[in-house]
Amino acid sequence: MSALATMARRTAQKIESGTPAHRDRAIDGLRALALLAVPTGHWLLGGFTLSSDGAIHNASPLGTFAGLAPVSWILQMLGIFFLVGGYASVLSYRRRKGSTRAWLSGRLARLGRPVLGVTAVWAALLPVLHFGFDVPVDTLRTASTLVIQPLWFVGVYTVVTALTPLCVRAARRLGVWAAAPLLGSVAVVDFLRYGPYADAVPSWLSLLNILPGWLFAYQLGVSWGEGRVTKRHAWGLLIGGAALFAALLLAFGYPASMVGVPGEARTNSHPPSLLVLALAATQSGAAILLRDRLGKLLRRPALWAPVVVVNLSAMTILCWHQTAMLSAAIPASYLGEVPGLVGAPDSVGWILARLAWMPVFAGLLVLIGRYARGFESPWARTGPGRRTLAGLLAAGFAVFALGLA
Repeated sequence: MSALATMARRTAQKIESGTPAHRDRAIDGLRALALLAVPTGHWLLGGFTLSSDGAIHNASPLGTFAGLAPVSWILQMLGIFFLVGGYASVLSYRRRKGSTRAWLSGRLARLGRPVLGVTAVWAALLPVLHFGFDVPVDTLRTASTLVIQPLWFVGVYTVVTALTPLCVRAARRLGVWAAAPLLGSVAVVDFLRYGPYADAVPSWLSLLNILPGWLFAYQLGVSWGEGRVTKRHAWGLLIGGAALFAALLLAFGYPASMVGVPGEARTNSHPPSLLVLALAATQSGAAILLRDRLGKLLRRPALWAPVVVVNLSAMTILCWHQTAMLSAAIPASYLGEVPGLVGAPDSVGWILARLAWMPVFAGLLVLIGRYARGFESPWARTGPGRRTLAGLLAAGFAVFALGLA
């Protein structure tokens, strides 16, 4: 056995011996799958074109290969993430020793620190890249958009986490049915914005779907954590969600892709449409039914160790995976078109080349994560002055990324 294999085996055994007996491995496994689906989806379905001035712009192979849309059904696992988030929040809420306010403050701080870190770092990088390395402004806008893109999720997750006490009350009173009004709310908004009265409906109405659309799976998770979701309910979610998903695609003309496609007028995810909730219901039902099998599978140290590592680096993965891809794409743009990295994603060759780049992105993320993971820890040695500076940098970056400057 090689030295590397021996080291990996010892690390896995160390993680296994340090895992508490009460740890719910299935929940951690589901969270790890959902986490890894985010960079995988962005890396696989996101590309760059190169303009005449050397700037890179966002593109997607879905614009050419519509048949790839089912891949987005698999990689869009935010429903699972919110489901296990709700489940885990119930357990944490139950174990809290202080007040509800103190519990919420602790959880929200853990979400906010990494976001503040990545945006502050990028705010400092922008002038260095532009004035020091002559990176075009359009490239910096593309990069900023990609960096801030996953952070909307953190914002929404922060809000639903703050609603945990209300979700617990709803779950104790209504059980699994506590999520039904959220589904109904999204259905009504979708009918108004896509139905016969669509021309008379203001565009901002779609924003009403943001909170109930993502709170749906979280509420299911809270009800699950409260023991109010049975296997019968899970089968109902699986079959009912799949039936609704098929009906929306085949009979009501919803876009097949679960992610936005450049140039398309409609998108399912921003804000979430009823199709997103149908997929979340299907995934949630499957996850609940497979929980016991997954838990047994993760009793194997070799499988459990990577799950622990991914969970410990959750916010780092979410916040920095786009930076990892950009770390390869921006330097490559100086060389012209590079297959699978910079150039129109409109051929099978591009797809094959992009698959070959995926391990490179993963390696860059691991390298960046060695330094960026410190943002997840409490900033005990960071004084008020530095925190204020980080906040101002983050705000400036957000203004630039959102096109307000």
